[in-house]
Amino acid sequence: MGSLLAVSDLHVAHPDNRAIVEAMKPTADDDWLIVAGDVGELLEDVERTLALLADRFHTVVWTPGNHELWTHPRDPVTLRGEARYRRLVETCRALGVHTPEDPYPVWRHPDGRPVTVAPLFTLYDYTWRPAGAETKEQSLAVAKAAGIVCTDEHVLHPDPWESREAWCAERIRYTEQRLQHLELTDDQTLVLVNHYPLVRDPTSVLWHPEFAQWCGTERTADWHVRHPVELMVYGHLHIPRTTHHDGVRFEEVSVGYPREWRKRTEQGPWPRQVLPKAD
Repeated sequence: MGSLLAVSDLHVAHPDNRAIVEAMKPTADDDWLIVAGDVGELLEDVERTLALLADRFHTVVWTPGNHELWTHPRDPVTLRGEARYRRLVETCRALGVHTPEDPYPVWRHPDGRPVTVAPLFTLYDYTWRPAGAETKEQSLAVAKAAGIVCTDEHVLHPDPWESREAWCAERIRYTEQRLQHLELTDDQTLVLVNHYPLVRDPTSVLWHPEFAQWCGTERTADWHVRHPVELMVYGHLHIPRTTHHDGVRFEEVSVGYPREWRKRTEQGPWPRQVLPKAD
């Protein structure tokens, strides 16, 4: 079995990021690739990018970011909310790409140990609030006063749910049920893949802490310890790094916007090898 590689936040609307995607190639014929959301805003761009990657890598596993779920004014596909997500799932299935709605695929370590790769889609529910905010309304007001308003507020529609937090609650219910009913062998572990980190700690380094409310939910805080998780892969924050929480390794694997990755001392590698753990 080849390596398990991962990347997120490709944002292919930017030509320099499309060039990064064009350069992505496996190191072996049986390499797997995790794509942890934010490929792009236009469905056509998402499809084109995932088609290219699915053609190059043995297996591709995708979970949506917030940008894929936007109903962007430039996108001829005007589907909103759940309907847009289901169209993305159909697109992935046609390409042979695994989604959060499919049976979780099993990757194997070089020694043969099985690892179930579980793409999740959980959204957020405004529970990662700034200090002093006790409600969603207060949290949004603090962010607005700081000049921070996520574009999701305008173009990520929760239809048919009444709110994004209601959609999040449904996704949590569905995902918890799937994880609880997994049948794993004694030596089998999990790689949990989500666009958002499952714990709040990684958001502590954000330039604008008010943005954390659009980055996850308190309801996933113990998933990495409730289940036999070997690794958690996420993106969204555009701060690629490795952290550990309760002894579990978390990998943020985003590319981010050109203005961000150009400032980094080390650019890439994209995608990053996450298993076996690189030295």
